Amino acid sequence: METNAFASLATSRLPSPARLTRNSCCPEKDLVLLISRLAGTDRLSLWSSSRGSRIWETENGNTNGSSHITGIAWSPDGQTIAVVRDPPLVSLHSLQDGHVTLSLPVNLSASSNRLTDVWWFKDEKKATKPNIPDIFKRNSIISGSSHSILKLLPLLDSLQEEADKLTATDLFAFQGSHTRNSHKSHVPPVIESWPTLSVDHMAASINDPLHNRGSADSTNLDEVDTSNIDSILMVADTEGHLFCFLDGTFPLGPVNVGTSASFSSITKHPSRPLFAGQPWFRDVEDIQTPLRPTIVEVPLLSRRAARDFAKLSSTARELMWYTIRLAKEMRETWYGSDSNTGARDLGPRWIQTLEQKQREQYGQESPNPILDLTYLLTTGRASEPLQDFLGSGEQMSERGIQKWESSVTEALIKLRDFAEKRVSSALQRLHVVLEELQGWARLPQYSEFGLQVMDLAACLDLISRGIIISSWLAAAARRELLRFREFMSWLRYEVNNMNPSIESNYARHDILEVNNYFMEGLVTSPIDNWFIGPVPQFSLADLGIPNFERGSLAQCVADAHQVATDQCQVAWQKPGPQKDVSKLDRNLEALIQDLANKCRRIFRDSSMAASRSAIVSAEPISQLDRVPQKDIQPEQSAGFAWRERTILDEAGELLRHSICQVSTAGNIMCLIRTRAGVEAGGLLAEVGVAFLDCYFPEEGQTDCDILDADFFDDESVVIVYRLRQDDKKTFIATVSYNDVGYHNTPHDSHVKNSTLEDLMRAALESWKTGQLPATKIPINRRRALSGCKTGGVTIALNGRINRRVACVLDSTGTTLESFDLEGDAEDEEDADA
Repeated sequence: METNAFASLATSRLPSPARLTRNSCCPEKDLVLLISRLAGTDRLSLWSSSRGSRIWETENGNTNGSSHITGIAWSPDGQTIAVVRDPPLVSLHSLQDGHVTLSLPVNLSASSNRLTDVWWFKDEKKATKPNIPDIFKRNSIISGSSHSILKLLPLLDSLQEEADKLTATDLFAFQGSHTRNSHKSHVPPVIESWPTLSVDHMAASINDPLHNRGSADSTNLDEVDTSNIDSILMVADTEGHLFCFLDGTFPLGPVNVGTSASFSSITKHPSRPLFAGQPWFRDVEDIQTPLRPTIVEVPLLSRRAARDFAKLSSTARELMWYTIRLAKEMRETWYGSDSNTGARDLGPRWIQTLEQKQREQYGQESPNPILDLTYLLTTGRASEPLQDFLGSGEQMSERGIQKWESSVTEALIKLRDFAEKRVSSALQRLHVVLEELQGWARLPQYSEFGLQVMDLAACLDLISRGIIISSWLAAAARRELLRFREFMSWLRYEVNNMNPSIESNYARHDILEVNNYFMEGLVTSPIDNWFIGPVPQFSLADLGIPNFERGSLAQCVADAHQVATDQCQVAWQKPGPQKDVSKLDRNLEALIQDLANKCRRIFRDSSMAASRSAIVSAEPISQLDRVPQKDIQPEQSAGFAWRERTILDEAGELLRHSICQVSTAGNIMCLIRTRAGVEAGGLLAEVGVAFLDCYFPEEGQTDCDILDADFFDDESVVIVYRLRQDDKKTFIATVSYNDVGYHNTPHDSHVKNSTLEDLMRAALESWKTGQLPATKIPINRRRALSGCKTGGVTIALNGRINRRVACVLDSTGTTLESFDLEGDAEDEEDADA
């Protein structure tokens, strides 16, 4: 027997106690994830299993208050870690530095409900060559769809993210002397809860600077990893709900299995959206694990409509978030923010300064600055306070006037361009997306999404109103800019008149425009109407636009023919009186917020179509269904929790192995194998039981205690055992289980013993009486651990090809050992040499 069979990769002394989970080993890389606890909160740390060094550790600021990590899962591409916490929280962490990239929404039905575990399933795509080559490189985009239209439109200018904004300290601090704080972008709740895939600005027709930067050096780019596409992230709770996320980010809603149960394992069909889970229940006495699996099929995921809807929702979210940020930036430009002064306040502040001079220095009880300015404009004569004000003071210097002019001019130009070129264009693109959904709502093949024509029509009406308001704002800003420039030209003319050293001073201003700016612009501006007031509710008729009734196509053709044949219909008509639109509400920011709430509600409700279409086949177990085992003592029959390995093949056969230790004999484990057909609703076709007696071939027997075990692959089980002799050494070893002879139980037996625990109790009784002998399994390969002298251990395995790593953590949580289960000790010695 090889006593030094496995090569030791590293032995790490952890700075604080940690714990391992079954999924701690990264499937694709030599990395292991540990969970430590600090100040009542669990935090993650990533370690190299080959070097034994820590790569990063997350901070405690990811959660509010205490939290406990209940499960982790690795993304198919190995770049993201899904973490489930209690209190309920699902977060995605980057493999590079551990920061939270996304928090997923999970709404639990009760306060006592808890999240238990998480799985991330890759979609195994079959390489099929299409009959017609993709000459135009559509990338699965249907011609005529909204995404095909957006692809042809010019890209909207990108916005600077709040995380990219630098402060003066960031710009001027010496290199290495300043630690820059991580700026977190404030995402409003309406956008944060909007169902979305990963961010794709290009699909939403928005320019992405990172995409352009990468395209500039495309020769150095690696091949794009598409492993996460169509993958399913699944989270389980204690009430029998399975929360599914497409691509690990887009919520598909909860699937209710119909009973209050947790899941110890879930596996996915290789090519179908079909899942087989192993539920377990907790009653007053112990845990019950039904032998029959729970089958969940989500037929909507087999159609491309599910992903098309997710892409539409993601595109609508990006356009809506883009528009919200535009409205916020426009408001801050005009009204200012906590750190910047808005252009709107410069005029009133100037008038207040003049009014203060009139009251305090010249004793006017009821000063009227606008009257004095109008008098100067019309007569050319200034009052004494006004003459003093224009001839002195920092505000009336050329530098002060230039600063005022540049601030207001830049603000008005920004409002004009943002409203006309960005907000209006973004709303037009959103209109295209919702128009496609409006078509879906009228087609029976999309009825699962539950789209309502009236809700979509209300959103489209808001978008149309927003396009009109944004164009209206652009016209108002253009008119305001003209008047402001005339006012500044007049102001310079009057200030120069106060200076006798200037010989030539010509009037180039329009008196009427300057007077109009006195009345509307200097103190109160019409631009304010686009940022105050309720949500606009006007119609086209309120703007003086005829509201034509939508009739049939034949009626429209008849009306057009009548107008074309009657010359009176096409004659020049006198313009009617223009409607007064000054009292109409036009709050663009309120309209955009209302539009975002309504659109979010539509996409959130329709995103749950996949969970609503789920077909669940489960066998609920209650306390009354159990057969009492009066002749079996209620002793502890398992030394460690059940370990499972489940395989679901293309034929729909579910093969499940379960193993645990028999506490009465330290070296004996109970192995249960079940076969079930998912097409038959998970009905059991075979139940086999075997007892494994692990022994040393040269000694003929084993006097040890198995501390932990888990399935490594389809052939081997990795065990960690401790000898009962004086030295009490602890070893890691592998034993084979693929050629074990099982004792198949009759059908009526496993129907009576419907839970895993009941079946084991019955099998244990048969083993004690000699009716079910144990199968001797030799331990041929093992290696002694450097630590773990006392207490229990925890193992985490990676049985994939070219990885074959095992990690062992001692009971104190401070010593981590990792081994290469394919490399021998000779390879280790050669590497050291």
